[in-house]
Amino acid sequence: MIPLSWYMILAAILFSIGTYGFLVRRNIIIMFLSIELMLNAVNLNLIAMSHYLECLRGHTFTLFIITVAAAEAAIGLGLVIVLFRNKKTVYVDHIKELKG
Repeated sequence: MIPLSWYMILAAILFSIGTYGFLVRRNIIIMFLSIELMLNAVNLNLIAMSHYLECLRGHTFTLFIITVAAAEAAIGLGLVIVLFRNKKTVYVDHIKELKG
């Protein structure tokens, strides 16, 4: 059986990669992917701890997080498409104002 610490280390590495990608990259799509990576790292932590403690609270909370992440991805992608149609760019540095 794989020890719990390996799951925690993997989740910390995934979360760090997601944080780095969000802070360094200026492409909005890459920023959304980095947020999804961070959410999946949290889900990995919740599932590992839930399995280790033998309770189902982590599994149910993970389902809620997956649902919110799917809604966030759908709304975010829609906003990025509208932004690209209007401004012709997806880079945060090139967008001066975000008002409608």
